[in-house]
Amino acid sequence: MRRIDFGLYPKQMDFINSTGKADEVLYGGAAGGGKSYGQLIDALVYATRYPKSRQLILRRTLPELEKSLIRVSLGIFPKEIYKYSESKHTGTFSNGSVIDFGYCDSETDVYRYQSAEYDVIRFDELTHFTEQMYLYLMSRLRGITDFPRAMKSSTNPGGIGHSWVKKRFIDIGPTGKVHSIGSGKRLFIPATVFENRALMKNDPEYVKRLKELSAKDRKQLLEGDWDVNEGQYFSEWKRDIHVMRPFEIPKNWRRYFAMDYGLDMLAGYWIAVDPFDNAYVYREVYKSGLIISEAAKLILETQGSDVPEVYIAPPDMWNRRQDTGKSVAELFYEYGICLYKAGNDRVQGWYSLKEWLHPRKDEFGEILPKLRIFENCTEVIRTLPALVFDRTNPNDVGDSVHEYTHAADALRYWAAARPMHAQPEEEDEETAAESFIENFLSYGKG
Repeated sequence: MRRIDFGLYPKQMDFINSTGKADEVLYGGAAGGGKSYGQLIDALVYATRYPKSRQLILRRTLPELEKSLIRVSLGIFPKEIYKYSESKHTGTFSNGSVIDFGYCDSETDVYRYQSAEYDVIRFDELTHFTEQMYLYLMSRLRGITDFPRAMKSSTNPGGIGHSWVKKRFIDIGPTGKVHSIGSGKRLFIPATVFENRALMKNDPEYVKRLKELSAKDRKQLLEGDWDVNEGQYFSEWKRDIHVMRPFEIPKNWRRYFAMDYGLDMLAGYWIAVDPFDNAYVYREVYKSGLIISEAAKLILETQGSDVPEVYIAPPDMWNRRQDTGKSVAELFYEYGICLYKAGNDRVQGWYSLKEWLHPRKDEFGEILPKLRIFENCTEVIRTLPALVFDRTNPNDVGDSVHEYTHAADALRYWAAARPMHAQPEEEDEETAAESFIENFLSYGKG
């Protein structure tokens, strides 16, 4: 067979080489990143590498399927080894491998594949599908061979499936890394239009056209931003500058702990402030169903010897309980955690947090926010950009989906407590400690 140069670039190769490394792979981000082309070349490589293998490639509708994947595949699959049946929407290879081209125009369409068996199932534009479609078709991933099986998808942000796709692939942790989730492994490979060398060369005006889109569409399609959403409260948020790799926190930096607590969720965060007044969220606890003793134990066990100088909590934790006559704050104190009361003004707290998140030129001339988050704090990274404006008070955060507010509330309490920056190492530690505690005691009164 003739040798063919498909002109692949690194991210497309990463997608192809992910076979056998993860059970679910998502390749995508910006428009024009070469996702569909990468899917088809990957399908071709798999079909030739594993004789008699079976694959399913899906689009949401039949016209989309015919105008994109099928048309492109006929142009790049070698005719010496590949034949396509238009009536069956099936391609066969000389080694017995099969690729079915399918669609799911409605959720009941998935049942047309009820008795089918596939080694690889591919979704092109995954966010056009519902989670129910995806999970049902995952059950069709089966067979008696020892071929590596996987769900391999490609997509842009946006669409009806944006939220569930983001939760399943983006919010689980750093991109480009395989994450073990339950009994399976997932991987997200980001793509940008600038990596598509052929497109940049042949249609240099494409980027200019994307820049003409609305702010929301531009962030999704040009920047591949998964965190943008309608009515987003923290519009300052950009994952590439707000999320960072962990590093060892220097001993002289101020350490805080801030939490939102209730039986529905304990959301707690350890935050360090450096001498330049930059803050770093470096550790997280996020667990539901804990009574006070269990919550206190988890906090103390998680921090170990890395004890913060101040534990910050919301004002309602000082309300006395009718059953015991004690407040939640008093009960936490009995279990070894002395809490300080945060400010009670929601809007001012959100404003303070927005200031910390707002990008600005730092002491080294870089454009960065004052508050950054370690990539291991996955729940705050997942929920903070999902918060939207309150419909009745545009200055406040809406809490109609309360599950998203726990982590942000904890950070709001921290911002409202007017955290102090670290002192230079040469400062007398006793003097610095006295000044620090005096500030918090005076603020927490009343």
